[in-house]
Amino acid sequence: MDVFAKLAEQKIQEAIENGELDNLPGKGKLLDLTECRHIPPDLRMAYKVLKNSGVMPPEMEIKKEIVLLEQLIAQCINENDKTDLKRRLQEKTVFYAVLMEKRRSK
Repeated sequence: MDVFAKLAEQKIQEAIENGELDNLPGKGKLLDLTECRHIPPDLRMAYKVLKNSGVMPPEMEIKKEIVLLEQLIAQCINENDKTDLKRRLQEKTVFYAVLMEKRRSK
């Protein structure tokens, strides 16, 4: 164990002994790990920090836009608008696929 890990473990043990961790929110509840299963393990902590600070990763923003475009297409009456929305959906879908392919190739 390196110096930082030992120091962190010591601080955690001190906090446990002093009762500083007794009243944390979610104590005794299972962690919801399903929201992170599609994120590579080495990126999960960074994504969690981004999520907690109200920032979404680029692929999540694009996925959100895709879902919104699909909903708009389903409700659209005007054929010209629907064609434009479908074109935008196709562009976003291709962009998302390229982004995810780059992620997998790393």
